[in-house]
Amino acid sequence: MAGGSPDCVPLMCQMSFGHMLLQTDFSPSAFWNSAEIYAAGLLAMRQTYNFDGILISLHGHSPDWEKKVSRVRKEGIADVIYWKNGDRTVFPSDDLPLHYPVEPRQRLSLSEFDPESLGPEIALIPVSQGLEFYFDPEHLYDVIDIIVEKAGADYSIHGEVTSPFDYFLNLFDVREALMGLIEEPAKVKAILQRFTEAVKKIACGLVAHNVDAVKVSSPYSGAGFISPLFYREFVLPYESQIAQAVTSRGVPAYIHTCGKIHDRLEMMVEAGFSGIECLDPPPLGNVELADAKKRIGEKAFIKGNIDPVNVLLAGTAELVRKDTRRRLETGKRGGRYILSTACSIAPQTKRGNIQILAEVVEEAGSYY
Repeated sequence: MAGGSPDCVPLMCQMSFGHMLLQTDFSPSAFWNSAEIYAAGLLAMRQTYNFDGILISLHGHSPDWEKKVSRVRKEGIADVIYWKNGDRTVFPSDDLPLHYPVEPRQRLSLSEFDPESLGPEIALIPVSQGLEFYFDPEHLYDVIDIIVEKAGADYSIHGEVTSPFDYFLNLFDVREALMGLIEEPAKVKAILQRFTEAVKKIACGLVAHNVDAVKVSSPYSGAGFISPLFYREFVLPYESQIAQAVTSRGVPAYIHTCGKIHDRLEMMVEAGFSGIECLDPPPLGNVELADAKKRIGEKAFIKGNIDPVNVLLAGTAELVRKDTRRRLETGKRGGRYILSTACSIAPQTKRGNIQILAEVVEEAGSYY
């Protein structure tokens, strides 16, 4: 990540929660809610796949979460929690949870919203598909501390924050939010700046708790959602503040954007990030690794580019080995490459296919 010369190409993939649950014996509800159990799962999966690092996507677990539970029922492969406040959450063992609140949150109206109503702190992580993971403000970094203590001396520990643009879209209906970029740009920028200040605090907190890198998750910043022009106007100025806050403290910050990013690679580096993650190849995205190395390889590290669907999930062991070797040979030229799936390892991916990655690194990843 620092542009130095390691003994071999590092290996570190992001894993879906469904995959981690299918590969371990942990209760799905406990895995999502307990810092200790989540940490144990991450440590176990690192060992299973011989990864050189651990990404901690969730933090801020409440140690008192079980006191909020009314009852738990098993339904097929899922844990169903009935909370004392009347809410219900379904925790499958192969996918993201589904939360059913007694009073569904009403999406706000952008035209009526006052940016000054946003406080200085954020209370949640907008995970995906409307799922929100709420922080316990008194225990924001417990899981970070657990993993740093157990594995920080030997492996690269990465924390994660979410882009202000993601928080903005989560606050409103996505369609209304995207229309707001055109109709009320000044208000949108005021909201983005408020979220930026809050995200910076979390990112700096991760650094203070001794992570080795901070990932900024920005899934809505690809070409499938916004143009390069809007990326420069509504994403770059705010994510660059987070990158600066982290890197100025001597810790690398890297950006994670799925899908098509071929047309904005240089802008992502311009934002001040130390590296870029995903670089989905066709057909998932439109980034060719050799082209990315040529364009930005001297300015930032690259993490990713193995197709997690068509190669790792659906491919044979022979295909995985061949494709991994090809990515490795292209990526390691000039250094600054971390071998990884482009995005998360899919839930049903075979354990054996993933273990091939470390075997190929052992065979062909050396710099000496």
